[in-house]
Order: sequence, then structure tokens, then C-alpha cells
Amino acid sequence: MFRRYNFPRLGIIIAVLAALLAMLAVVLHRFEAVGFQISLPMLAVSALSGLVAVVLSAIGLITAWQQQKSVLPVLAGLLLGLIVAAPTILTMLSGSGVPRIHDITTDIDNPPEFKAVLALRTHTDNTLDRKSPENLTQLQQEAYPALKPLLLDRSRDIVFTQALQLAKSHGWKIAAASADKGTIEATATTPIMAFKDDVVIRIQSVEDKTRVDMRSVSRVGLSDLGANAARIQQFMNELSTNL
Repeated sequence: MFRRYNFPRLGIIIAVLAALLAMLAVVLHRFEAVGFQISLPMLAVSALSGLVAVVLSAIGLITAWQQQKSVLPVLAGLLLGLIVAAPTILTMLSGSGVPRIHDITTDIDNPPEFKAVLALRTHTDNTLDRKSPENLTQLQQEAYPALKPLLLDRSRDIVFTQALQLAKSHGWKIAAASADKGTIEATATTPIMAFKDDVVIRIQSVEDKTRVDMRSVSRVGLSDLGANAARIQQFMNELSTNL
């Protein structure tokens, strides 16, 4: 039955089309030709197509082995299908265990506020009022219980200087930095899809220590797939290590 179909050829064709669709989605979104509402479904379709290519290539591999033909074309389709499908699928799987939230902070009672970044945002971006969903605070605490303010035995000026330097080293675009106020506002852009997440860092003197709080908010999308919490945790760990 399978011999009637050229599975290796079908696998390669679908894998190539899937790869082209994925690249198109990335390019269009990076250059702001389309929004995430279009680019993400495009990536989902490309990933599904990549899986189809993998299945067809796997069948083709069996038939090629039975017919004692070269398996190189089949392996090409199989490999390309995996390359296209894997990133999207792995990202979806890694984000399936986190709540659908996108505004994360180390201080849930008094979150650091954005000011300079407001001018960079549009009316279609996610709001910054932390009112959606209604149980945002509970969801964050349940998902990221280890996310806490950082207390350091260094002066506020030293911590501020190191925090600003660290933010720049991450490639974040600094929107505002005030040593007097102890605040840093910046925008982090993801490397592939160029999603923008806004970050604010607040540095305060608390008795004989310096307290660092941080907030990271995705401009678009209901779920950040855990990206904002990971960004905060990484930054806090690096800042603590550097000091």
C-alpha cells in the first residue's frame, strides 16, 4: 500500500514548506508587518506541518530500507521536519505548566511602577494595572513562590550602578535610569520573534541593607510562558553574584 506513494518526496516538500512558513512568520513579526495574533498561528501551523513531514519521512525511511534504496533524502526530510517542529512544540510544552499571566513582580503588595516606559507602549498593549486576571497575585505566588525581593549588604549607589550595568549587558534598551530615585526602566526584546517585555527595577535603602525589587511585563499575549519570572530570577541571581 505504502509503495504507491512517494513518502520521501512528500516529506521533504512538506518540511521545506513548513520551514518557509516559520521563517516568514518570524520575519513578518520582527518587522512589525503582522501582529502576534497572526505570527503565532503561522508558527503553530508550521510546527504541525513539520510533524507531518517527520511522520511521512519515517514511513519513507521504512519503505526505502525495504526497497534497499538510499535513505539520505528521507533523512533530510526527517531532520528538517524536526528542526521546524521542535522549537515551537518544546516552547508550548514548557509553558503548559505555568499560569496564563504576563505581569510578574517581586513585590506583590507595592509593585514597582512604570513611568518612562509608558510613552513607548500603545493602546493595544497589555495594561499595567495588574487587575487581569482577578487572581493574578494568587496565581503568581502559586507558580513562582521563590520570587522574592533581593536584600544586599551594599550601599544603594553601588547596587544601582551594578544593576544598570547588568541591565545593559543583557541588551535591554534603557528607557530611564535615576540614581536619585533608585529606579531603572528598560525594554527587553526576545531574540527570535522580537517580543517586547518592559522591565522596571526599584532599589531602596531599608535599614542597613539595600532592597532590590523588579517587575517584568509582556506587552502582548495572555501568557508569557514563564519568561518574565525567569528573567527576574536570572537578573536577581546575577546581581547577587556580582555583588
